[in-house]
Amino acid sequence: MRVDGRVVTDPARDVDERNRVEVEGAQVVPEVLEYHVVHKPPGVVSTAHDPEGRPKVTDMVDSTARLYPVGRLDVDSTGLVLLTNDGELANRLMHPRYETPRTYRARVAGTPSKRALQALRGGVELEDGTAQPAAVSMVGSPGHESVIEITIHEGRNRIVRRMLEEVGNPVRALERVAFGPLLLGRLRPGDTRRLRPNELRELRRATGLED
Repeated sequence: MRVDGRVVTDPARDVDERNRVEVEGAQVVPEVLEYHVVHKPPGVVSTAHDPEGRPKVTDMVDSTARLYPVGRLDVDSTGLVLLTNDGELANRLMHPRYETPRTYRARVAGTPSKRALQALRGGVELEDGTAQPAAVSMVGSPGHESVIEITIHEGRNRIVRRMLEEVGNPVRALERVAFGPLLLGRLRPGDTRRLRPNELRELRRATGLED
């Protein structure tokens, strides 16, 4: 390996984007990091690969980069998914240590009772362990259903659906509206956009990558 034209044998040698790195005569070009916000519609899987051949969130973005979803949604759920090839940021956002909040708007059967809301706020007992306490607020109660917003800090499989099922208000529709400081906003189902610089700074601050 050569760094700035000089042979380097120390594997611990630090390099950054200012250095010219060559391996076997070919220059190593650093990967350009990309960040995309996607409003996942129903029927689309939030994975980079699907053995069943279903539509994937990564198909929704026109990019040659190897993008991966951060924070999966089940196939029936909709809402915010972040796609990126920034492994460091993705790992921080998903690591339990940083407790990145995820906010969902759920349309549920019936009207949650005070006891149900207290259970959600205190931690619901599930078959794979107690769910962490959630922040819950009522948005509306149209007809025989209700709309609530619920914020959690963990990413267990289908956990919001399971929590609401446990308290007697099964989910009819579920949409993620925020992931950490990142908001879905007015992005329509199926639409995508690039992450704004201020949003990236906020995500990096939320995970301790920036002061």
